Amino acid sequence: MPRNILFVAYPDVSLLDLAGPQTVFWPPPTTRARGMAGYRCHTTSFSGGIVATVEGTAMSSVSLASFDLRVVDTVIVPGSPTILEVAKNETALIDWLATASGKIRRMASVCSGAFLLAFAGLLDGKRATTHWAMLDRFRELFPTVDLDPDAIFVQQQNLWTSAGVTTGIDLALAMVEADYGHEVALNSAKELAVYMKRPGAQPQLSEILISQSRRVPVFESLHLWIVRNLSTQELSVEQLAEYVGMSPRNLRAYTRKDGAHAGQGRGAFQARSGAAAVAGPGPARRRHRARVRLRQRRADARDVPAPLWTVSK
Repeated sequence: MPRNILFVAYPDVSLLDLAGPQTVFWPPPTTRARGMAGYRCHTTSFSGGIVATVEGTAMSSVSLASFDLRVVDTVIVPGSPTILEVAKNETALIDWLATASGKIRRMASVCSGAFLLAFAGLLDGKRATTHWAMLDRFRELFPTVDLDPDAIFVQQQNLWTSAGVTTGIDLALAMVEADYGHEVALNSAKELAVYMKRPGAQPQLSEILISQSRRVPVFESLHLWIVRNLSTQELSVEQLAEYVGMSPRNLRAYTRKDGAHAGQGRGAFQARSGAAAVAGPGPARRRHRARVRLRQRRADARDVPAPLWTVSK
């Protein structure tokens, strides 16, 4: 019998918070091939009917009251950029979550959906995570929750929480792994063409994303080139410098934290090289971090027996 999963919608819910993990569960291709029970997904809301996402998409939903909780396996609560306003307007939903949690196998939140679980009192004294941009506000409102600012998702007993938006896909893949094993989860990740199936302890902001956020086109290209070539060759600082048309000395100098060599301003470097100075770790450290990420991806692709998500019991 398929496992029933309820996705809880409400006005201004984030579409990708809901649709991302829902697509993972609908249904993993290997479960079909092997005749496994798989999942049956339901888009719900407290009262049922049409629900508009914050992006403007209208979704049909079924009332939560129409489900017998004895046959519900999992409830997933997506987030919203207006989650505090949602919490004020959805007190009945929060009460339902508090009641349902003790009657189903597991409950999860995506992104700021953790706020609704916390308002329901479900995260008190437990470890959890949420979107990095809302960490401070979460701490202010829920000081008894052990908030993990780094994990992309966390499991505590039957409660799962994930960080921002697309990490709901990582959380869903981890649930598939818990239900049907590593191979099924990995095949699901391949079916979705996701970059990789990330473990829960992965930082919310990746090294490559942090590097790219500095908005320096020549260095964005370098970051991608490092990632693409780490598996085929050892990269020296001299090779990195040659790729961006700089001397090794200048490359080291202008990848320091302040983005400029002592005694020289950004303007002098820009005039000489034609590229904006870049802030952040030096080339050797950046190369090392990229190599670490590569090893993590390779390890994740192997059929390892230990679960890959962050678990605290």
